[in-house]
Amino acid sequence: MIKAVQAIVGLGLLCLGATQAAVAATDVSKLPHVKQTLVAPPNVPAHEQTSKGPKVVQITMETQEKLIEVAPGAKVWALTFNGSVPGPLIVVHEGDYVELTLKNPKSSTLAHNVDFHAATGALGGAGLTLVQPGEEVVLRWKAIKAGVFVYHCAPGGTMIPFHVISGMSGALMVLPKDGLKDNKGKPYKYDRAYYIGEQDFYLPKDDKGNFKTYGSPAEGMADMLEVAKGLIPTHVVFNGAVGALTGDNALKAKVGEKVLFIHSQANRPSYPHLIGGHGDLYWVGGSFGDAPLTNQETWFVPAGAAVAAAYEFHQPGLHVYLSHNLIEAVLLGAAAHMTVDGAWNDDIMTQLKKPASFDAKAGMDH
Repeated sequence: MIKAVQAIVGLGLLCLGATQAAVAATDVSKLPHVKQTLVAPPNVPAHEQTSKGPKVVQITMETQEKLIEVAPGAKVWALTFNGSVPGPLIVVHEGDYVELTLKNPKSSTLAHNVDFHAATGALGGAGLTLVQPGEEVVLRWKAIKAGVFVYHCAPGGTMIPFHVISGMSGALMVLPKDGLKDNKGKPYKYDRAYYIGEQDFYLPKDDKGNFKTYGSPAEGMADMLEVAKGLIPTHVVFNGAVGALTGDNALKAKVGEKVLFIHSQANRPSYPHLIGGHGDLYWVGGSFGDAPLTNQETWFVPAGAAVAAAYEFHQPGLHVYLSHNLIEAVLLGAAAHMTVDGAWNDDIMTQLKKPASFDAKAGMDH
């Protein structure tokens, strides 16, 4: 059965060149061409929240294979876009054209491509972007659906899950032309945005229980896929590693600010929850074409999807953003910290009596 599925997927990639005659693309030469500088998550590229008209957004991504530390004593050959897990967030507007230059350096050991869940046709672009080491390709596609979407590498067969569980995914946000709307259809502006890419890793161990380290991505592929068959990850992390968004790297906000959280998971479902806060607005399935739900305590990210949720912070101090599968959050690493500045509001919460053991420096005191 597995070989049959691999054959079907591989055949789909090979047969794209045998389709019917293509309809000519729209002449976009007169549209504004804007180069978007991509940045490493959790940051998002500079962008306008509303559109001034269709444009061609030009982006460049380079596939990079690099050995990273997921947790102390646990390393993996990460397959990445632009060197980060997840890859960078891309932001465009409905009606824009995305013009991607994808580069695969000569130093790579594997072929790579991109499947944009936001794109229409050619396996999300995967059938037209396969690049061998030392090659580059340019693809242009039109963003016709508003929302947040996953993109990931999908070279065919077992390489698809291998590349995804090795970190090769990211997200793309297609904002509506006139910006986001709340549940009542009124314009909604956010003050900050953060991109959190959740990643499941399946790291093999030796007979002594220590995590193995390999000399190349391909060297550890068979072992990693064997662990992955059990469907039990060894690590579930935000932005590439346990603790990547804690301590000095904690997300920041101020009381009164509205923060948009984009959360993706290319391989498994997730259940984001903001301790001490809520999802004021939650766009189910990442669709900006539908009215968001309100006042969510935990929201849902389907496997192979990205969603968006927004919250206005009312209290300062530590807020923990985590997957509310608490086993994955506490034991496997799926947690981030938010530090919020501002004045405490005793009307919303106050401690009437402190126990003798109370530690004001524990991070929850005001």
